[in-house]
Amino acid sequence: MNKNLKIAITAAIEAGKEILKIYHSEDFGVELKGDNSPLTKADLASHNVIMSHLNSTGVPVLSEEGKSIPFEERKDWNQLWIVDPIDGTKEFIKRNGEFTVNIALIEDQKTKIGVIYVPVLGDLYYSTSEMGAYKVKVNLEAYNIDSLINTGFKLPLEREDKTFTVVASRSHMSPETETYVAEMRQKHGAVNLISKGSSLKLCMVAEGQADCYPRFAPTMEWDTAAGQAICEHAGFQVIDWDTKKPMLYNRQELLNAWFLVK
Repeated sequence: MNKNLKIAITAAIEAGKEILKIYHSEDFGVELKGDNSPLTKADLASHNVIMSHLNSTGVPVLSEEGKSIPFEERKDWNQLWIVDPIDGTKEFIKRNGEFTVNIALIEDQKTKIGVIYVPVLGDLYYSTSEMGAYKVKVNLEAYNIDSLINTGFKLPLEREDKTFTVVASRSHMSPETETYVAEMRQKHGAVNLISKGSSLKLCMVAEGQADCYPRFAPTMEWDTAAGQAICEHAGFQVIDWDTKKPMLYNRQELLNAWFLVK
């Protein structure tokens, strides 16, 4: 069984435990980062837990809450972890549960392993390029990594409502996205539009709950790497709007172009 996958799953679940302690406490310790985006005690606690596990792999880590590593240093990495300790900090602060822990292993700029854990729901999504993508429920009181991996449901799952479904951002709905949804209505007739926070949008496509996710607003590599892994390993594509090809990672510019998941 894939050793790095097991380490990444353990890291995500253990980080989720720390996040939930703070989520259910009175004080998140919210600060503003240089770009005015929020940072909480939970982001830092999650980062520290994840690093303590991933360090054992000897593979370098690019994390939202780690130092920004210059491209000169990164450009020779053929393998790296890309981590977002809490994706959806705004959703965390709103206490709506729509935040995730994202961990991806990238090789030669492409996705090899994806792990997304949803602490409030206990949902775990995991994938490798060899075995595909899966979803499983985690019991935090007693979980065993091997049995979690062995009991996951292969993605995509069947869905009953076949209406064309678009999933979009809860916090970043752009006019371009609204235009795209209007185009889908012309093409498919009725369209369901679902709003979600964080990488849950990518998970919904991978799971088969949504047909596409247009993202015409800024994201960073750590927002999408794990979700792209899970989507690709479930048979979907994450297309860079500029290159019209699958999005690549560990680029000089860590800001993603617009993209479409389908």
